[in-house]
Amino acid sequence: MQNSSNSLKLRLRTSSLRAYTMLGALVLIWLFFHWQTGLVFLTPRNLSNLMLQTSVTGIIAVGMLMVIVSGNIDLSVGSLLALSGGVGAILLVNLGLGLVPSILAAIAVGVAIGLLQGSLTAYARIPAFIVTLGGLLAWRGAIKGISQSETIPIADERFTAIGQSYIVSEAGWGLAAVAIAAIVYFAVRRARVKKEYDVAESGLRGELLGTFLPIAGVLAFIAVMNAWKGIPVPVLIFLTVALAGYFITTNTTFGRYIYAVGGNSEAARLSGINNKAIVLKVFALLGGFVGIAALIYTARVASASPDAGTLLELDAIAACVIGGTSLMGGRGTVFGACLGALIMTSLDNGMSLLNLPDYTQEVIKGSILVAAVGVDMIGKRSA
Repeated sequence: MQNSSNSLKLRLRTSSLRAYTMLGALVLIWLFFHWQTGLVFLTPRNLSNLMLQTSVTGIIAVGMLMVIVSGNIDLSVGSLLALSGGVGAILLVNLGLGLVPSILAAIAVGVAIGLLQGSLTAYARIPAFIVTLGGLLAWRGAIKGISQSETIPIADERFTAIGQSYIVSEAGWGLAAVAIAAIVYFAVRRARVKKEYDVAESGLRGELLGTFLPIAGVLAFIAVMNAWKGIPVPVLIFLTVALAGYFITTNTTFGRYIYAVGGNSEAARLSGINNKAIVLKVFALLGGFVGIAALIYTARVASASPDAGTLLELDAIAACVIGGTSLMGGRGTVFGACLGALIMTSLDNGMSLLNLPDYTQEVIKGSILVAAVGVDMIGKRSA
């Protein structure tokens, strides 16, 4: 019992240290770009645009996290985004199927392909790298064939509202109240769990004091978003997906099984876990999240392009790795993946404001990804 308690304490400290390190890095990135862009980066308008950009990458990163934690990878999400968005646009514009059926079809395409790739990985035992590398090519080719390599413009305002509309400030403050209540509730619950496992170091008072920064962050976020036009609907969808992902990974048996399979698949199998079913489900979840992201992306630009989502899979994987997810599987958090997505998007946004050449941006992002993986490997060897 004592060893289990010490192990839990160590994991909590390590997780907290990693989270604070990433937050510190994000603050430094923001301050640097704010200074370099002539105090433009941290304006409400640009921060609202930054969150809009993060929403697509963040939603995919939540699903990618589960796939990577299970010990797999998905290289096809960028092509799948183009295919899902293209199918939805074709059904809505070319075939006049209607808004709701077109939306459901786009998500269904993502789930169906996720199930296909998950089946090939789990049951046919083809490495996920190969399956999804083939998918990267196949799904891009499929949308090019379906759309005849042409961009499909979308004029339906109900559809474009998914990616372009905002919620009113009053609703934003209402959501802030709900979020603050949830933060306090989970702090109280966390204090009880720590006390039960004898890892409480500061008790309920310490947990409540620890809610100061999250609550301040919620209030600052709502204030900044309302200073422009309100919370963008895509950001609200992203936060909903992130909360769903957090609940799945931390409060369900399925979530615990994901970490068990990724941490030690053989031990998980011997303990009675159906490894194949877990892998199938995480790929299906990722496919569904890609379908949601595709709707936001397509609605935001009001068109479906066969080139949409190019290299998006690398941004999603980089977001997870920067957020502390191990490519070996078994470790990672939704919070880290979302924070990693925000860091990646901040780099994109800041470098674009500075008018850096595309090749420079790619070199910098690639170097950061390699460095993040290197740090993870060094940490794993030290452990």
